Amino acid sequence: MRQVGIIGAGSLGTALAQTIAQNVDKVILQLRKENLKDSINNSNINSEYYPNVKLADNIVATTEFGDLKDCEVIFLSIPSSAFRQTLENLKEVISSDVILVTTAKGIEYPSLKSMGSIVEEYFNKDYVALSGPNFASEIVLNLPTISNIASKSKENARKVKEILSTDQFKVKIIDDVVGLEICGVIKNVNAIANGICEGMNVNENARYGVLTKGFEETISIIEMIGGNVSTASEYCGFGDLVLTSTSFESRNHTLGMLYGQRLIVDEKASGVVAEGKNSIMAIKDICDNNNVKSVIVNFVYDVIVKQVPPKIAFRTLWEDME
Repeated sequence: MRQVGIIGAGSLGTALAQTIAQNVDKVILQLRKENLKDSINNSNINSEYYPNVKLADNIVATTEFGDLKDCEVIFLSIPSSAFRQTLENLKEVISSDVILVTTAKGIEYPSLKSMGSIVEEYFNKDYVALSGPNFASEIVLNLPTISNIASKSKENARKVKEILSTDQFKVKIIDDVVGLEICGVIKNVNAIANGICEGMNVNENARYGVLTKGFEETISIIEMIGGNVSTASEYCGFGDLVLTSTSFESRNHTLGMLYGQRLIVDEKASGVVAEGKNSIMAIKDICDNNNVKSVIVNFVYDVIVKQVPPKIAFRTLWEDME
């Protein structure tokens, strides 16, 4: 029996489960809440995220990590803040040769380690990273979607592509794990930047100039950390940057809009704020440590972290645009 595990029954974890269920005998969806487990197992409904979507019959929910021990591939669809503790728990119950797939788009702060680097600490370097212009709300409905995966193991990448690929979900393998992972972080910073501009009612000429500058600086940052410049033009690069920077479905774009409108955001109640702040501080440190000036990163850092009024921060940004 072919079994695949997914840790995290949030929007993306559930959507991936629905896709993967088309290709394997059983998908084991590991989550924390007993009531959500019961909802999925008794009615095939994720009542918290997709109350109107019937999940595949071969998706089984569990709260136990031990139930993942026979899975050949395990997807880690959890926030970056929960990554290390999850791997700590996981290493006690699964074999070291299981293929781990990370979907988290974040950097651990203040260590500045990618999610893949943390996987290497607990398992091995042959993990697979998944990233692309992918809204989970569309994946779960089996709408056309395309994504990149990257791994240091060509065989592991091939196996994961086989598990994920359907008529509607396309997967392209690239060689650049470093570039793919950093693109997933930088695009969130760009999404916040463009959201701030939109919240301030900055004119469209300027907003798309900011978007272009963000893409240009993404290339510089990828090159600086040892990734392939061409990755910026992939689905995980340009595609994801544009999607999250312009769509109202994007949580980071929405977060930026709230700050641009100078609305009060409850940081403790919003995981998006915490994740976004960590990404901003991490990218800011990476740029500063490598003497790379990013006017977009500085702009977002000023507004979100230093609480500089958006209009003042934008004036500084615009002075440095060229």
